[in-house]
Amino acid sequence: MAEEIARQSLFRAHRSGRYFAIALRSRHRVLSTSSYCGGERDEILHIVNHQICEGQGHEARLKSIGTIGQEAYHRRVCAELEVDPDRTVLMGTAANMACLTHRWSDFEDLRADAFVTAGVQGNAATAGDSARWHETESGWKPTTPPEATINIALLLNFPLTPSAHARTVVTMTEAKSAVLAELAVPSLYSPSIATGTGTDQYCIASPLDLDRFARDAAGPHVKAGEIIGAAVKEALREALRWQNGLDPSRTRDLFHALGRFGVEEADVMRDLKEQLHEKEYALLDQNRRAVFFDPGVGAAAHALAAVMDRLRFGTIPESSSGEALRQQAACLACSLAAKPQDWPRFYAALGGGWKDTLELVVRALAIGWRAKWA
Repeated sequence: MAEEIARQSLFRAHRSGRYFAIALRSRHRVLSTSSYCGGERDEILHIVNHQICEGQGHEARLKSIGTIGQEAYHRRVCAELEVDPDRTVLMGTAANMACLTHRWSDFEDLRADAFVTAGVQGNAATAGDSARWHETESGWKPTTPPEATINIALLLNFPLTPSAHARTVVTMTEAKSAVLAELAVPSLYSPSIATGTGTDQYCIASPLDLDRFARDAAGPHVKAGEIIGAAVKEALREALRWQNGLDPSRTRDLFHALGRFGVEEADVMRDLKEQLHEKEYALLDQNRRAVFFDPGVGAAAHALAAVMDRLRFGTIPESSSGEALRQQAACLACSLAAKPQDWPRFYAALGGGWKDTLELVVRALAIGWRAKWA
């Protein structure tokens, strides 16, 4: 049984099981990443997003899709949906269609509708990261499951010129990357904040109507661009909340802030066990969620991460790195101890000579925890 998600004069959107489909009710200019019928087309009638597989342990299904090829798989999906494969564009993901979100933004007679599925825990990446896959004439070497993918279907109720249609891709992508920055989503391939995932896909549709004024701009300085960005950002935030539990309040976790620099919970707890007395460690272990999600601890951890980014990018000279990091670590100890007045004492206790970020953070946590209950 299909569930209607949205109905407008220009389209109808519905969801059924693993599939989400948009039926266009008039002629549109469609730009998409679909491997078959992709690129810019004006004969497309259906936009489909669907769950290809589960995010983990579903290699056999992916292998079977790879064996028959993209076009044959496209036709198989279209046959299941009873739509014309030559007039359909397709996006695929491991994300659950039950987590798809629909948000829109409007201004006067302009409206942008964004339908988004999103997951970022499997292959979030930053543009320019070292890549693991290479496309050759004989195929991919190697391939990987689409564990995390941001798929965006963007429907506009106003015509665009071809150049503005292309500019919409930039605005939509900037909106996507802005949300990942807001949530401090880490790349899994470098210490950077992710700008997307390695398998992101999109489809943009705007009506082809010669009787209506076609907008020639879609950047952030114009209202058309504003509503495009707003719709995409709101839909993506909500999709990530449902698929990955990425509510903003959850991203204050110390390990969310510093994990991209090698500060992992298992390693921190292992090292803290060596630095704290048995009873001190046992108390922290029993309350670790409250400790590591403490708002002050989260603020200090994100501040430390920001300084480390500035060091990576050359904003702060290498000669000042030890002092800059030690100051932020002292703030982390203060926050955990709930004793900001003792910052000079914590700064002195941190000393120097740590070999990496993990060691510095563990020192700060041990000092702060011990002081909290001294």
